[in-house]
Amino acid sequence: MPETEIKTETVQSPDAPPTAPPSAAPTRAASMEKVVALCKRRGFVFPGSDIYGGLANTWDYGPLGVELKNNVKQLWWRTFVQRRRDMVGLDAGILMHPRVWEASGHVVNFNDPLVDCRTCKSRFRADHLIEEKLGRHVDGKSPEELTAILAEANLPCPNCGNRTLTDARQFNMMFRTTLGPVEETGTVTYLRPETAQAIFVQFKNIMATSRQKLPFGVAQIGKAFRNEITPGNFIFRLLEFEQMEIEYFVRPEEGAAAFDAWLASMRAWLALIGLREEHCRVREHDPEELSHYSSRTVDIEYRFPGPMGWKELYGLANRTDFDLARHQEYSGEDLTYFDQPTGQRFLPHVIEPTFGVDRTVLTLLLDAYDEEQTVDVNGKADTRVLLRLHPRVAPYKAAVLPLMRKPELTEVARDLFARLEDETGVLVDYDETGNIGKRYRRQDEVGTPFCFTVDYETLEDRAVTVRDRDTTEQHRLALDEVPAFLRGRLA
Repeated sequence: MPETEIKTETVQSPDAPPTAPPSAAPTRAASMEKVVALCKRRGFVFPGSDIYGGLANTWDYGPLGVELKNNVKQLWWRTFVQRRRDMVGLDAGILMHPRVWEASGHVVNFNDPLVDCRTCKSRFRADHLIEEKLGRHVDGKSPEELTAILAEANLPCPNCGNRTLTDARQFNMMFRTTLGPVEETGTVTYLRPETAQAIFVQFKNIMATSRQKLPFGVAQIGKAFRNEITPGNFIFRLLEFEQMEIEYFVRPEEGAAAFDAWLASMRAWLALIGLREEHCRVREHDPEELSHYSSRTVDIEYRFPGPMGWKELYGLANRTDFDLARHQEYSGEDLTYFDQPTGQRFLPHVIEPTFGVDRTVLTLLLDAYDEEQTVDVNGKADTRVLLRLHPRVAPYKAAVLPLMRKPELTEVARDLFARLEDETGVLVDYDETGNIGKRYRRQDEVGTPFCFTVDYETLEDRAVTVRDRDTTEQHRLALDEVPAFLRGRLA
């Protein structure tokens, strides 16, 4: 997998005064509003419970959104699990024994700092408020420290403008539920806030059945749930989201080298899915920002358009032996690893690369969105909207279009459509509705890389017109060569 260089910027200390950004944001056609509108118009993402007026901060993936999301997950699984001999997979349940979350520290430590507005009763995350209004990173600071910063800045409520914010206090983000038919006598448990803990809990069983030797990793793709105080920005921060997560087990002395290797692999993934280099950077966490389990953490950040700016896309953490040690203590099970070459027993250290599925989908859409000023057939100014999605992740890899809805053309087009599906194994669209120009535009908007048009010349030369989405260039290609052409472009 090729590696790409990603700009690494030194982010100022959380206690330093805010400064101007290191460079101006690049010009881009995308805005969150345009992408949200496109997603609903073309069937990528719909508001949750839409016919009932929606449910705040819930979203459903439509027909094309499902395909894009699945393409991301399948490519990730092939890249990091199936093509590596040091990786295995797991698919664990959402509900776990409540003691898991006590051992992991989530019951005590999985908190966000909450402030209320006494006037309009709106709620906000104190750290996000300070970061957005003052430009300061304050991860890891206590509620008392955050309260002092807010008081000194005398920040107003972002909703109503009154300076009536409460002191910061801790808010646990786990969703509670009850096991049992009667809530009053049931067992309180939680919807998992991350997928990682199941991997640690099943470490002993995985070791016994997979016969892996250190270093090795366990990957999982699954849903997680967080009762966020201020979710929003479309699908960037959700109450219900999906993670692609790896726990990579190493000897303690190998942790630093494994960390660097995984950072390189995460960088290469960004190139694989086609994200633009200038929109990505790596940010190292300051010591006071580190989570209770981490000895080192970096974020891969993405430059979102508009006021969002740089926000976390992926994370990489060195969790040391914190998790295995805690679960060994709370469960009473021996989770040590026996190293045959040295005859020693020890708890492995863990490197954790975490990839958000929903954030990946969002950044792909934002990164791919483009507009081109053109002139229509009547000579009027027009705008072509397109998604320059990499063919690896595009929902439709190609579309087959008969020039007109005539039996002699549709028969050939449908035969080509069936051949492409059978011989390439990828999703191909077929569209015979409307004039050919409008159909090209529809395919541009959903990111289809190639269109194969069957016209009257096809009946004579047994060739089709191939149109490239990004350049709109067209050329003729023999019908029998179309499956190989598409496979080559997707390889």
